[in-house]
Amino acid sequence: MRRLLRDWLTTPRVRARARVIVSDRPWNALVAAALEAQPELLVVGIEHDVAALGATLHEVLGRPPCDVVVVRGDVTAFPNRVLVPIRGGPYAELALRIGMALRAEHLEVLQVRRQATDVDAPARALDRVLGQMTGIERRVTVADDAGGAILDAAKRADVVVMGATAQHGDEAPPLGPVAEALLREHRGPVIVVRTRREVPSGPLDETAGNQAISILVDKWFAENTYDASEFEDLHALLAVKRRQGVTVSLALPALNEEATIGHVIETVKAALMEQVPIVDEIVLLDSASTDRTREIAASLGVPVHVHQELLPEMGARRGKGEALWKSLLVTRGDIVAWIDTDIVNIHPRFVYGILGPLLLDRRVQLVKGFYRRPLRVDGQLQVGGGGRVTELMARPLLNLFYPELSGVLQPLSGEYAGRRSALERLPFFSGYGVETGLLIEIVERFGLEGIAQVNLLERVHHNQPLEALSKMSFAVAQAVVRKLDRRYGHPFLEDVNRTMKLVRHQQGRYRLLVEDMAEQERPPMVGVAEYALRRAKEPS
Repeated sequence: MRRLLRDWLTTPRVRARARVIVSDRPWNALVAAALEAQPELLVVGIEHDVAALGATLHEVLGRPPCDVVVVRGDVTAFPNRVLVPIRGGPYAELALRIGMALRAEHLEVLQVRRQATDVDAPARALDRVLGQMTGIERRVTVADDAGGAILDAAKRADVVVMGATAQHGDEAPPLGPVAEALLREHRGPVIVVRTRREVPSGPLDETAGNQAISILVDKWFAENTYDASEFEDLHALLAVKRRQGVTVSLALPALNEEATIGHVIETVKAALMEQVPIVDEIVLLDSASTDRTREIAASLGVPVHVHQELLPEMGARRGKGEALWKSLLVTRGDIVAWIDTDIVNIHPRFVYGILGPLLLDRRVQLVKGFYRRPLRVDGQLQVGGGGRVTELMARPLLNLFYPELSGVLQPLSGEYAGRRSALERLPFFSGYGVETGLLIEIVERFGLEGIAQVNLLERVHHNQPLEALSKMSFAVAQAVVRKLDRRYGHPFLEDVNRTMKLVRHQQGRYRLLVEDMAEQERPPMVGVAEYALRRAKEPS
């Protein structure tokens, strides 16, 4: 028996530990084993009842040692049609996860409501998630007899997955009448789920439905998170690019980067233009550097533009976002990639890594890089100490207001790429808020599947002083508020301060300096006359 279990469970994706227990009270022994192993999920297979376990089905589902799934019948791999009936109850999230995991040809989520307006907090959370998920057939049914509606819909399904009960409180039976009827009457396999999480007996509190967004984010994280090593076969990547007939531009924003700009250009140009021509052009967007940055880039054959001198009729602004926006004007590629020019440990993966998902998945519109960011303190590198604005400002704000983006590991990373067809239609913040703004725009216009992220391993660069990080944080907060303005139709930003008081300590005294830190936004480039003129002159 132990050998059979080991042979059955051992696959490249499963780590198995076979264990045989002999007991005259199998269910109690199984509970004890689960409490010891602390699994996330316990799967119990039954034929018609659970008598062989020495327990009733109500006992199995009553106080499970962990989340439990009861399976009646044989569930085949990749079933044709799976039905997940949910009413926003306490176990709807787990039922939806299990239904998605079956990878059916057709997954139907049936929401049964007694009234069209019968939507509580968990149902609202699930509505938000389901509205952003592709590949799911969503149907809302209004019926007085919810059980009858579910049983009728189940006739068209190969597998039915549902929560044990839609009722709250300790007084409710662990197995509701609808689930019990399905187990008794449905001819095909039935899966009943119940979470270990306590279900409130009174009114739902403000945390109800909090787990629903994780269904969306976890799915996205698993499917849209890549490793740069997946694209290191550059010849294979080039073949994909040529089959699609797309061109790639690399734009380099820079401000006083003479120490690193030459090595960045030489490394990328040699690997991705001369050896394997994945990149079609490299362009430098300089922010009026006062060192030799522009001279070095020009000497290496890279076109140089001072972004403040582009589109003079629209005025000159400071900021990295301004350089990125104007890079659309002076590049030609169907895909536009950006990398920072202060990278000390530059490697071609910083470019091909962020290009890979765009070339392999046409749904993806924007790819963000992520990496370890060591922090240099007293001449020593501290692993993982970087990304302070990311962890203290950007990710908390996105988790709070845009939880769909909570799985983006480094929303402020300077290494990212996107499709011109999407980028040219987006507004760009001129300053530090540009990355945050673009992420929010993409997820609102294309859904979460329009974003991917790639592990670029480690990035070593010049760490910013604390005052600069404070300014960056202020800009990121403004960017989020500006996007909330549009969501709620109220100009919150008019009611908040857009100047920042900077604290300076000089000669034993503290001083307050006021700096204007208003985060301005540029319109979509597609609406700029000179951009349209340049695009019209380019060969088709």
